[in-house]
Amino acid sequence: MSEQIKEGASTEVGDVGLPEDLARADLYGLIARLLHQPPDQELLDQIAASIPDGQEGQAEAAPLAKVWHSVVEVAKNNPAKAWHEEFDRNFISVGRPNVILNGSFYMAGHLNERPLVEIRRSLEGFGLESAEEVTETEDHISALCEVMRYLIAGDDIEISNLTNQRIFFNDHIRPWYDVLCDAIEGIPNMHLYHPVAALTREFLAIEGQSFDMI
Repeated sequence: MSEQIKEGASTEVGDVGLPEDLARADLYGLIARLLHQPPDQELLDQIAASIPDGQEGQAEAAPLAKVWHSVVEVAKNNPAKAWHEEFDRNFISVGRPNVILNGSFYMAGHLNERPLVEIRRSLEGFGLESAEEVTETEDHISALCEVMRYLIAGDDIEISNLTNQRIFFNDHIRPWYDVLCDAIEGIPNMHLYHPVAALTREFLAIEGQSFDMI
């Protein structure tokens, strides 16, 4: 799990009341990890083990289950080196990468624009700040997913609550995640991260639908 946002010295995730909240927090954390840096072999093995051998083709009808099966398949069949190469080729560049992972670019057309200022203001209200060793700005999709993870699973119910989850998601993730997933899926030779984009899109769409019901 990438730890990009901290509260004081660190952000510790506490107990989660409901199993579905634990699953949500874990999935936000996994998306954050996969889009912050390429997975190591240990993480790929953990993903692969989530569906026992012999059950790979038994995808449930639910769309989220189907895209999860796709992620499991690419985790099982591609080593960490391949993930690292695809990540570096598409998300890392001395110039402009093939895919930019920052919300300001999609919401304002440029990096380090007003959306980043607004995110920093929200984080300040939560008592959160970026970890010192993190080079990405706070509007990076992985950082935003880490904040959502904290708002779901943090110990302080004055901060980690459904109202803050809904507001933060609607303000800082919902306006642009779909376009980001389109950008990833629009790179023809990006094989491994297409399922990750599909998982991200489906999960965040479910989140949006759930928040609309509040």
